Amino acid sequence: MKLSEMEREEYVLPGNTSCHGCPSTVALRTVLKALEGNAVLVIPACCTSVYMGPFPNSAIKVPVFNTAFASAAATASGIKASFEHQGKDTEVVVWAGDGGTYDIGLQALSGAAERGEDILFICYNNEIYSNTGIQRSGATPYGAWTTTTWKGKREHKKDVSELMLAHGVPYVSTASIGYLKDLYEKVKRAREIRGFRYIEILAPCPPGWRFPMDKTIKMGKLAVESGMWILFESIEGEFRFTGVSKSIAEGRRKMKDLEEYLLSQGRFSHLTAREIAEIKKYVIKKWEKLARLVEGEVDAVTAKFYV
Repeated sequence: MKLSEMEREEYVLPGNTSCHGCPSTVALRTVLKALEGNAVLVIPACCTSVYMGPFPNSAIKVPVFNTAFASAAATASGIKASFEHQGKDTEVVVWAGDGGTYDIGLQALSGAAERGEDILFICYNNEIYSNTGIQRSGATPYGAWTTTTWKGKREHKKDVSELMLAHGVPYVSTASIGYLKDLYEKVKRAREIRGFRYIEILAPCPPGWRFPMDKTIKMGKLAVESGMWILFESIEGEFRFTGVSKSIAEGRRKMKDLEEYLLSQGRFSHLTAREIAEIKKYVIKKWEKLARLVEGEVDAVTAKFYV
């Protein structure tokens, strides 16, 4: 499929108040095209709840329910139950930032996943609380500058996509706005699956990450090409790398230098050689961990437990 073959109708309208180069609008346009507009969005506090605009002049052409940080997945569960009672086949989508996913919204997210609610939870992850002033979140990577980690964050990030894999839900994937075709196709596949589904999109934020606003898509690509962000998909427990990450995992493509990605952002401009080495160590460990999930790789290890 080519980008030109996507649904032509626009569901995120021009003239909204998003920042120039905003990754959220790019990602949301793609998601709603993949869903062909047959969706209700549940949006907790985040950038989207601001740039969408107030009723009746919303910039989003599907129904939206704005909710509190902590309750998005619970709200979506209730809306889906109502639709099922009415016999309506409308996709209920949580559209949340990392604050409403990794931190304040994690309890409701975990509960909905454990119950197997038939909703699609999408996190557009800009790795900070961007809308409230660029504070650190649980998704902020080690070493990154934020207004609350002005010497650089000292902890590595959580990984909610891995938490969702541990929940055993039917569908989990990661995407990047650098690769919109990959995102579009993953939303299409998720739409065909019943039960709880989770997609996490890397959404580089120009003001929060301190890079020029015309470099957003390039930054989304570079994150994947450097191995810092890994594209994968898990369908009914069958895990696979996708896109550029698949090429890297199979040795058909070399990773770009991680420093090219890190030092093209002001939030990492202060890093020392030791700190860069620590991030590289983290990235290698993550790749090794995910590689073990590829079908067949762990058979020899697990077989002895089932004799």
